[in-house]
Amino acid sequence: MTKAATLHQLDRLDQELSALFSELECYDDTRLNHRPSDGGWTVLQVLHHLILAETASLGYVRKKLSFNPILDKAGAKAAWRLFVVDFYFRMPTKFKAPKGVDRSALPDESDFESTRKQWETQRKALRHYLSHLPEERFDRELYKHPFAGKMTLRQMLKFFGMHIKRHQKQINRVLKEAAV
Repeated sequence: MTKAATLHQLDRLDQELSALFSELECYDDTRLNHRPSDGGWTVLQVLHHLILAETASLGYVRKKLSFNPILDKAGAKAAWRLFVVDFYFRMPTKFKAPKGVDRSALPDESDFESTRKQWETQRKALRHYLSHLPEERFDRELYKHPFAGKMTLRQMLKFFGMHIKRHQKQINRVLKEAAV
């Protein structure tokens, strides 16, 4: 796991985010704030959840590195943890969001443009931070997923991609319902 490979993963993630924004920009804020009949999250609440998850992840990494810890080199266990996350995300089962990224942390209503800008700002901060880390940090178990455990920074970014894909299904379902 190298810095270059991690930044390449971030490039792919940014492309996926750009595609999501392109898909959503044709909808008005009323539709994006539509509360589904099952009482679930609106599309914009889903986006805020994803932003908060990424923000909290970066915050964890920053805090972890602030005291210069000794970090284990990543290996098969970290790869297994990411596999487990991927496996669970592919299941149709709903999961309770961790505190801080759950419904209580989400705005009741928001607008697409400010949400997009917030996420783009978060991604720029993430890119800046990762770009300035020394190479030797990238093969270490530095990120801690709330359920699966320790992973590398590249695996953290892969989790972000999986997380967006999982919620994409929810976004599509809410948009479809809002059209009726």
